[in-house]
Amino acid sequence: MPWNKVNLDEHLMRFVIRALSGKERMSSLCREFGISRPTGYLWRGRYQGSGSFAALREQSRRPRHSPRRTEAEREERVAALRQQTGWGAKKLHVVLRDEQRVLVPVRTLHRILERRGLLSEMVHGAAPQRFQRSEANELWQMDSKGKYPVPERECHPVTLLDDHSRYVVRQYALPALSVAQAWPCLVQTFRTYGAPQGMLMDRGSLWWSELNGWSLTWLSVQLIEQGTGLHYGRIAHPQTQGKVERFHCTLGG
Repeated sequence: MPWNKVNLDEHLMRFVIRALSGKERMSSLCREFGISRPTGYLWRGRYQGSGSFAALREQSRRPRHSPRRTEAEREERVAALRQQTGWGAKKLHVVLRDEQRVLVPVRTLHRILERRGLLSEMVHGAAPQRFQRSEANELWQMDSKGKYPVPERECHPVTLLDDHSRYVVRQYALPALSVAQAWPCLVQTFRTYGAPQGMLMDRGSLWWSELNGWSLTWLSVQLIEQGTGLHYGRIAHPQTQGKVERFHCTLGG
């Protein structure tokens, strides 16, 4: 069944005229026009209060008073700092804190910049190069994911992903994130696909240790003995292992 096409202004006028006649029940009239009873009383009241059909149109929902809005002088200072430095809301937050001893939330600063048209739309160009190895098994990315609750126990996913093809070589759901649980899984994978030339990992406890000068764990030593070179990402920089991190993000969603 097609939708009825009708001019909105005409729709409002017809409703109000019939509602003011007093010949029809408001409930049945609202049902006919496809609106709720509160909306029907609202339209009728607006016309009765103004005597003009123009008052029936959608009105601004902006509050008349905004007592918590940032002071105009501070907004001007935010705009001036933005124009002088080009900094975003996070840096401006720190500047205002040190300069005026005032904590303006980062989100509020972002809204000020947006309201004043000082935010430039970011245009992402094509990546200058693809960050991937030239052939399969040249480099794998390995990462563990935070524990997932499953019936009667916890699950710790460990993923092995080929950097060239993005193929998920293996994923294991370990009952505990420990070397004793992880190493037999790696051995099984190597027997099936062969050991990779290199392994890219973050600084997780399975393969990174702060207890010795070489930062090696028993598992990482075993990888070296298999002829696999170890590559560690920077601290707090998950983009280094972007492929496996992206996979885990999709898995968690």
